[in-house]
Amino acid sequence: MSKIPVIAIFDVGKTNKKLFFFDEQYKIVFEQQANFPEINDEDGDACEDLEKLIAWIKDSLDSSLNNPLFQIRAINFCSYGASFVHLDKKGKPLTPLYNYLKQYPDDLLKEFYQAYGGKVTFSMQTASPILGSLNSGMQLYRIKKRNPKIFQKIKYSLHLPQFLAYLVSKKYYSDLTSIGCHTNLWNFPQNHYHEWVYREGILDKLAPITPSYHSDELNVGNELMKVGVGLHDSSAALIPYLESFLDPFILISTGTWCINLNPFNDKPLTIAELQEDCLCYLSYKSTPVKASRIFAGYQHEQEVKRISSYFQKHENYFTRIEYYPEIIQLLSEKINDETLNRAAGESLFHGRELSLFENYEEAYHQLIADIIKDQVHALQLVLEGTDVKRLFVDGGFGKNPIYMHLLAKSFDKVEVFAASVPQATALGTALAIHQSWNKKPLPNDIIDLRFYTSPR
Repeated sequence: MSKIPVIAIFDVGKTNKKLFFFDEQYKIVFEQQANFPEINDEDGDACEDLEKLIAWIKDSLDSSLNNPLFQIRAINFCSYGASFVHLDKKGKPLTPLYNYLKQYPDDLLKEFYQAYGGKVTFSMQTASPILGSLNSGMQLYRIKKRNPKIFQKIKYSLHLPQFLAYLVSKKYYSDLTSIGCHTNLWNFPQNHYHEWVYREGILDKLAPITPSYHSDELNVGNELMKVGVGLHDSSAALIPYLESFLDPFILISTGTWCINLNPFNDKPLTIAELQEDCLCYLSYKSTPVKASRIFAGYQHEQEVKRISSYFQKHENYFTRIEYYPEIIQLLSEKINDETLNRAAGESLFHGRELSLFENYEEAYHQLIADIIKDQVHALQLVLEGTDVKRLFVDGGFGKNPIYMHLLAKSFDKVEVFAASVPQATALGTALAIHQSWNKKPLPNDIIDLRFYTSPR
């Protein structure tokens, strides 16, 4: 029996670490998952256990190469962004894998932005709000200023996806999907590294930039195969859509955050958009992707708990509720938003008294209606000035009929689809190097779509 040709994809999230095999039709034929607890860095802050992550990658690869059912023809990697691994001249990590949520020193922030044009100008150039450690370039600035001895020992600082690829290829690369994810490193209008990267000596610590679709033919475990350079997960999740659709679209990727990605909006960020938490990514083809986001998944989770407790229902009761337009009509007549107080960062629904609602169904419809108000506002920020024909919704809200119907009602001149792509991030990472390992054409069924019309 001949082995099945596959591409192996390591998909490293903050919580779950996954390994997938995709066959030549991009069907998942094998998967495994691991997770391990965080450890603390030298300041006592939680961070990734880098040693366990490295061991898991190596052990998983060794066992995969010995699997009698599959022939691995290629390997690629994706992971969360805004995270650097700093390597010495022997390729060994010099520091913990610092958490991108680690508190950033206020004095360093002030010093940095005063030196480089102020927060507003700098944010417009780098297409990102001020996010502290989540602007991963600032992590290198902190090391230079606070731990210069370590900084001097750094040969290369690799973003996490490229470090994972380095573990196999032993090649040092930088990739634009990682550089372009709110790092403070890239000047979007000028399409090269920002001035501060040169002036502070950061450029010397960054590996050469290589296209996201690049791969090297290497001998891995006595098997000749292609090894990719790794991709940032948000950019990877967009690839199945970019490969499948030519007409302009927006992808609404829903989870804890609902992120609206418009790869057909290359207009520079305005001050108003930055103040609304908009930013730009770089796609795997090195083009700008304007994005906005709302914290809807988290807010939904919290408010469902409140509703469930009040009406004495199970927390998953909402999964049974279908869309009832008559409830929406009723709510529009009896709910008054004029006196609603809303604190910064809170959901619109959080300020509503549950005693206003007759039952769980009414309260839940209002929750989704409130989320849609924020969703529409965030979408308009990236829609403006573009000829978008379709909205694709993937993730949890794509399975929510109330959300989907109300979204379709809000955009009756745009086609709205619930889109299902099994493991979109891993699949996109595989598609990025399709040409290097797979002689078959891309299948036309990698995305499952369900069309929603505007309800009457």
